Amino acid sequence: MVRQLSRRATRLFPLSVPMLRISSRQQLWCLLAFACIVRLLTLGAYPLTDTTEARYAEIARKMLETGQWIVPQIEYGVPFWGKPPLSFWLTAGSFRLFGINEFAARIPALLLGVAVCGLTYVLAASRRGTDFGLRASLVLATTLLMMASAGAVMTDPTMMLGTTLSMVSFWLAMTTQSRRWGYLFFVGLAIGLLAKGPVATVLTLGPIGAWALLSGRVRETWLRLPWLSGAVLTAGLVVPWYWAVEVRSPGFLHYFFIGEHWQRYTVSGWKGDLYGSGHAYPRGTIWLDALLATLPWSLWLLWQLIRRRVDIPIRPSLAGDGWGLYLVCWALAPAVFFTMCRNILPTYVLPGLVGFGCLVAEAWEQRISQRPSPWILQLSTWAPVLFALLVMVAWPRVGFQSQKEIVTACEASLTRRPLFILDQRRQYSADFYARGRIQHVDGDDQLRRVLAEHQIAYIGARRPTFDQLPEDLRAELTVVTTTYNGQYLLLRHAPNQSGIGAP
Repeated sequence: MVRQLSRRATRLFPLSVPMLRISSRQQLWCLLAFACIVRLLTLGAYPLTDTTEARYAEIARKMLETGQWIVPQIEYGVPFWGKPPLSFWLTAGSFRLFGINEFAARIPALLLGVAVCGLTYVLAASRRGTDFGLRASLVLATTLLMMASAGAVMTDPTMMLGTTLSMVSFWLAMTTQSRRWGYLFFVGLAIGLLAKGPVATVLTLGPIGAWALLSGRVRETWLRLPWLSGAVLTAGLVVPWYWAVEVRSPGFLHYFFIGEHWQRYTVSGWKGDLYGSGHAYPRGTIWLDALLATLPWSLWLLWQLIRRRVDIPIRPSLAGDGWGLYLVCWALAPAVFFTMCRNILPTYVLPGLVGFGCLVAEAWEQRISQRPSPWILQLSTWAPVLFALLVMVAWPRVGFQSQKEIVTACEASLTRRPLFILDQRRQYSADFYARGRIQHVDGDDQLRRVLAEHQIAYIGARRPTFDQLPEDLRAELTVVTTTYNGQYLLLRHAPNQSGIGAP
């Protein structure tokens, strides 16, 4: 009876059976599409957050508004020396196509993430076929950090494209006869140098050099790539912009190379940052960041290795091509490089995620060959995607801050009145949403001058900042509205009306 019902169901629903097989190519494609759609639908679901997203989006907005595409501006007429312009060019171009909004600001990061997944597929599929390429791409796409960064206004996704293009091109140049991969390797270096600077080159040449030494392929590495002509190609793509910025804004090269790329990583709590503050963490914190960034797959891989169900062949061997060792060097390069640094961010792990994704795909292949129970395979496939969906739903609610609602409330109250933002550390979301039509106040004395000069004015402030104001200043201000659970206040100054302060 049961067999008859099963046969009848198979005849009625012939497409359902392949979807239950973990090796089904259609299922892997659907999961990848699902992860991409989930991220796409969340791009405009929450405001640009302070400080990173709003600051970089505002730089791109100013670039589009002023037509100054060579020297990025942190404020009107004030150059931004912290990062090269490639990410800002992409965001500004997106603003021109889609308008100035959250979706337009974030869509370049998603497209860059899709491109990185595509390169991952090309690399993995060339190694072991289509299904292996899809698995590696799916692992990459559903890691915690990739889901977050593939829709965030940062410079890191652009740099990741550059490092990934170089690493993929290097391996294919070493294992195929096509010379185009050798030149694409140097194009990737140029992308990294225009996205974030020399750190991208270090995170590319570092793991390649380690792999060449450990595998005994230094001479082969030199012969397979056009190092001299490729270096000329990279210089031709990169040097004109660096030279043009130094000419128009003297001092850029010293700050960028010495400050941003030496003191930032060697000086704990570096005070020379012109645009923020140092992030002092204990040495070795980057390894914890790497573990969290690669969730949930990092826990799965560790469990498989502890139980000795999978084995990653990383021992150097001249007989093999060193594939496993290459992936390990690639995946661990960011963590190794930043181990002794205290001024770090979790996004520094991004360049190693593709190597990690391919390693997990290797372990996945081994588990499939061992023929475990079908429900375990189904769980190991669907759980990470469901985890990614949960992350994207919860993402806007994990404590991000933005002053969008303050600007919106001010515009709704009286659009022609000036808006001032009271903050000691500048938050750029107000600049972005007010399209640059606000003024910043950084202390009590400046606030007194503003109140004396304007009969009616609106002031946005954090609640702790407002609570620390002298009593006479607080008495002149009336709370119009609060946002983000009372963290931000919109205050109104009107001398002919008595202020009531904040509750």
